[in-house]
Amino acid sequence: MTSPSGMPPPIASPTQQGAMSLGLVGTRILLTQAAEFMGPALREVLLEQGAEIVASEDRLDSAATVERVVAGAGRIDVLIANLAFTAPTTAAAEVEDEEWRSAFAALVDPLPRLVRAVAPAMIERGSGKILVIGSAAALRGMKRASTYSAARGAQLSYVQAAGVELARHGIQVNAIAQNFVDNPTYFPPEVQADPRFQERLAREVPLGRLVTAREDALFAAYLCSRAADGFVGQVFPVCGGWVQR
Repeated sequence: MTSPSGMPPPIASPTQQGAMSLGLVGTRILLTQAAEFMGPALREVLLEQGAEIVASEDRLDSAATVERVVAGAGRIDVLIANLAFTAPTTAAAEVEDEEWRSAFAALVDPLPRLVRAVAPAMIERGSGKILVIGSAAALRGMKRASTYSAARGAQLSYVQAAGVELARHGIQVNAIAQNFVDNPTYFPPEVQADPRFQERLAREVPLGRLVTAREDALFAAYLCSRAADGFVGQVFPVCGGWVQR
């Protein structure tokens, strides 16, 4: 069932018995690309915490789409910008303009549009949170990942700048920079089963395993809570020690 605006109605679920409570009961959260990347895990954990989730599966490839999604969501207490894009593996010297533009269009361009759409109401209320689910690929050099790393890096720079600007209005803008987190977009079962990936995991990740989707989503839920009001423009690596800064 959808609302007259075309958006699905928010989904609410009582906090599960025994689950850690983060005080999100009744918090309305707009989650973008909810079927991809960290969307499914975030949705599950946030529902457990009693949040009301407006889950959008639209690809935010135009300003008009962003405006429609935000308008259809109603009041937004928290925006989670969960943006996914298949990472190209082109050598840096061979990257064409189309590949570069496509990555930035998918990962970077939606951010100012989303902030432009949600920030005015948050500023008027004097409260709100924006959390970007980004990548630690921006924090450590990776071969054949220049396009993807650059776009993810632009996300994190935007978070830092927007974070310090919006903090005076009671709005916290932060980001999770993740890698080696179990998710269906970047680490599907066939990748995890590949012996070469297992060797890389053992060699590069001090944790020795993937961070579980639930571990990552619980941290995201914390950043959506009032307990995290003191964080401004912060980038938090969640990657099992692959990046330590």
